Amino acid sequence: MSKNLIGKRVREARLREKPKITQSDLIARLEVREIYLDKTAVSKIEAGTRPVSDKELVAIAAALRVTPQWLLMIDN
Repeated sequence: MSKNLIGKRVREARLREKPKITQSDLIARLEVREIYLDKTAVSKIEAGTRPVSDKELVAIAAALRVTPQWLLMIDN
């Protein structure tokens, strides 16, 4: 069972950018928003195996230039 709804969308948003946003780039963008995650945490978020707090959700969305609502959309 997945522990978050946004993992697939986080990866999608990272990789659709030109140039692509690496996990390290995302980590740096989050740090300026006072969210401190390491590469393992980002990998686990993308895999859906790590829960994401509301504060992290908002910061991740801003860092990826998407809305929190977009991250939460579930593909059937």
